[in-house]
Amino acid sequence: MQMIRRTRVLLARITKKTECAQVAKRSRSGLAEWTVTILLLLFGTTTLCQAFVIPTGSMEDTLLVGDHLLVDKLAYAPAGPIGRYLLPYEEPKHGDIIVFRYPPDISKSLVKRLIGLPGDRIKITDGIVYRNGIRLNEPYVYHKYAYNPRLDNFPWQCCHPGKEQTALEAQEQMLSQNVVSGEVIVPANEYFAMGDNRDNSSDSRYWGFIPRDNITGKPFIIYWSYRASTEDLMGDSAGSMISHFVDLGQHFFTRTRWERTFKLVHGFPDSELPREPLPLNPGNPEP
Repeated sequence: MQMIRRTRVLLARITKKTECAQVAKRSRSGLAEWTVTILLLLFGTTTLCQAFVIPTGSMEDTLLVGDHLLVDKLAYAPAGPIGRYLLPYEEPKHGDIIVFRYPPDISKSLVKRLIGLPGDRIKITDGIVYRNGIRLNEPYVYHKYAYNPRLDNFPWQCCHPGKEQTALEAQEQMLSQNVVSGEVIVPANEYFAMGDNRDNSSDSRYWGFIPRDNITGKPFIIYWSYRASTEDLMGDSAGSMISHFVDLGQHFFTRTRWERTFKLVHGFPDSELPREPLPLNPGNPEP
């Protein structure tokens, strides 16, 4: 009887593992996400994850200025011969929120939403994104400014100003070499990403594609959120840092967004996009 009981237990474990593997191929369940979250928190922020703070409003209202995130560095890491069976490696997908090294200056890291995969055809008409000829009804997108025909249609005539000369050159190259029949074609092994705050985001429209090797991970949890200005978060002078610490000491409890603490960060897969067009969402003017 004991041998039969052990056999049943073993079979049950095998069946359970098979079912879990099938579920993992589709998406991580909420339980799996929390399991990964706890493991990353336990093992530190070096190899497995890194801390990241949102300094600008390009991803509002999904991610806010002052959101402090932990980034899963394993998600898109190359899967080794053994690790591919033990760790949740995956390829970047439509709707993922990704962290990557900024192509014009790889010393900087940015966070955006992945819109185009290699081979995708991208265009924007009156602020609406079309991918491979299909309209995307994006519930995560916010339009906080009035319609601007010069900016709300893409690809546009070269070129719109960029922050760096290298960004301008990359935009010019994209518009001259990767536009076919009014659509941008994403090259092999590269990606196209934009901010959710579509009217106020420096993204692939302005500095081109993201090489696969530049993608370092994806955020999985907001561990703290604090209302602070972009200047305080990005300032590297002694004065700005002192000012920020003083502000923290005075307003930590009142400016911490407690409702966002330990909030999980999710992508938005194609399967969950609404089928019907959505009204333009102005978002929160002061998130």
